[in-house]
Amino acid sequence: MKPSTGTVHHVTAADRGQTLAAFLRTKLGASWGRVQKMVRSRHVMIHGNICTDAARRLKDGEVVKILEVAAVAPPKADDVRIVYVDDQVVVVEKPTGITTTRHTEELSWPTRRRQVQPTLDEMVPEAIHQHLARKFGGRGKKPRRLAPVRAVHRIDRETSGLVVFARTVPAERILAEQFRAHTTERRYLALCVGRVGSGSIITNLVRDRGDGRRGSSGTEEGKRAVTHVEPVEHFGDAYTLVACRLETGRTHQIRIHMAETGHPVCGERVYSAPRHLKVTDDSAAPRVMLHAAELGFVHPETGELIRFESPLPADMKKTLASLRR
Repeated sequence: MKPSTGTVHHVTAADRGQTLAAFLRTKLGASWGRVQKMVRSRHVMIHGNICTDAARRLKDGEVVKILEVAAVAPPKADDVRIVYVDDQVVVVEKPTGITTTRHTEELSWPTRRRQVQPTLDEMVPEAIHQHLARKFGGRGKKPRRLAPVRAVHRIDRETSGLVVFARTVPAERILAEQFRAHTTERRYLALCVGRVGSGSIITNLVRDRGDGRRGSSGTEEGKRAVTHVEPVEHFGDAYTLVACRLETGRTHQIRIHMAETGHPVCGERVYSAPRHLKVTDDSAAPRVMLHAAELGFVHPETGELIRFESPLPADMKKTLASLRR
């Protein structure tokens, strides 16, 4: 059996708790072996993310997509660029296609299973070692165990750009407090559908807006979320490259806010514009076109405000060039 391009299956309440393998076997009428091979070979996505775990338990509202062509392999430590590193912090450019940290249900995975789909925090220690080896001419023996880094914030799997990790416990505490207090400086570039103007989006975000997805509550329930939006480049009335400055940092905040205002980020597969707006994305974007372009914070040891910038990655540049033509 060959899966058809873009075949999509929605997980209902009746499917909740099934393993991915059992769900696909029922939907596709395929053998256990065929389904497991399909999952291992990167032909299955859940909510826009590649899943290689056939035993993963599904949740109500999730979307399972079958790909005819296998998705590309996840990035490796070589693909993680070290922007800045010292004894306290490390700032890196996260490539698209990996999560920042491992989900709770994945923490008990054995080492071999983790290596199939690594996370950014697991790759950064090796990236630091390679960076320092190049800087100092490869001198020194690689330690048996590389010191782990400590996550203080996250960006989505498909989002590219700047992420800071702490390298010590005191640095972790100080940086985490800055992110909790929203005193860090974060600016994202996003390619969005439609002609977007300047403004601020202020809503309260909840985990479940009623359909199993995150969204704005329309009431005082939830956590306050503020996104300041400024157009950078218009492509007629069809698309706009916008700069989004986060005053708060809620999960999927930019993606939710832009979709709810009728201007979803190009490549978005989870959050859609209100139905009455009839928004169409014909950009052919290969992933969610969102990039963490600027990051600023107070250094946990020196007290100095330091800022970093990251240029647009190749896939976003290619999409923009196509729209300009």
